Amino acid sequence: MISRYTLPRMGQVWSERNKFDKWLEIEVLACAAQAELGLIPKVSADRIRSLAGYDLEEIRSIESEVRHDVIAFLTSVARRVGPDARYVHLGMTSSDVLDTTMAVLMKEAGQIVLEDLSGLESSLKTKALEYKLTPIMGRTHGIQAEPTTLGLKFLSSYEETARNRERMDSAVRGISFGKISGAVGNYGNISPEIEKYVCEKMGLLPDPVSTQIVQRDRHAEYMCALAIVASSVERFATEVRSLQRSEIGELEEPFRAGQKGSSAMPHKRNPIVCERMSGLARVVRANAMASLENIPLWGERDISHSPAERVIVPDSTIAVDYMLQKFKTVSTVSPCTWIG
Repeated sequence: MISRYTLPRMGQVWSERNKFDKWLEIEVLACAAQAELGLIPKVSADRIRSLAGYDLEEIRSIESEVRHDVIAFLTSVARRVGPDARYVHLGMTSSDVLDTTMAVLMKEAGQIVLEDLSGLESSLKTKALEYKLTPIMGRTHGIQAEPTTLGLKFLSSYEETARNRERMDSAVRGISFGKISGAVGNYGNISPEIEKYVCEKMGLLPDPVSTQIVQRDRHAEYMCALAIVASSVERFATEVRSLQRSEIGELEEPFRAGQKGSSAMPHKRNPIVCERMSGLARVVRANAMASLENIPLWGERDISHSPAERVIVPDSTIAVDYMLQKFKTVSTVSPCTWIG
């Protein structure tokens, strides 16, 4: 839907390389923690740290045979580590790596969204002050009501964006929990001290009570926060679209030199960026619904959540990053131009 290369920072968060780098870091840290506890030789942990690596093409080749991404990754790592590879992933289960990595990636993506929100908040505040005395017709039910000011419209959007920043900050803190608690999450084959060590090094807190996975209410809160952000941007964009109509003509999104509005009617200046915001908001809201459906899983886990998350989490963060950047442009470049 949106090229990851359009947004290099957010695209990098969800790159295959970044994911495997995090997997490797977690495995190496777990070995270091094992060595500190005297559970494996320190010399082995040191060799693992110096030799550990992987090859992307090799992982893909192995996965095509074993049909398991973590096993394929560990096999590639073991070929580089040698005999000490018997200590890699010791006492761990795949979800220890997957869920801890997902938390780190969602935290990284969330920080970018928070920066975007701060940028839009600043832009809207500037416009609220600039247009605080500019009269404009207020409308209810789409019908002219009492006069108001354009600045008040911007101020409303500014306050809503500030609330969204607070919601998103809370959601990022809520997702920043990892787990290294082994199969079914009962520490049957691994010490809680290893979880504490790894999570601290990865910038996370240990999940107080995990099963074989981190429970998905955390992820759903994050996805719902993104959906609210997207819906707010759609509200702002819808106001611009409405006021850009020919029969009203009070606001207009930026229209660049050389830009064309229609193949059949080149004179038109259509609010295509704001319309794009409405379309993408629908996708983000739909993804939030999928995240809510990921909460009820069988027993200590199943993997019905996994295929959905591999799509919805990257796509929603990429979409919201894009929406916030684009609408900031709409609200900044002259901004929604006052043509009343």
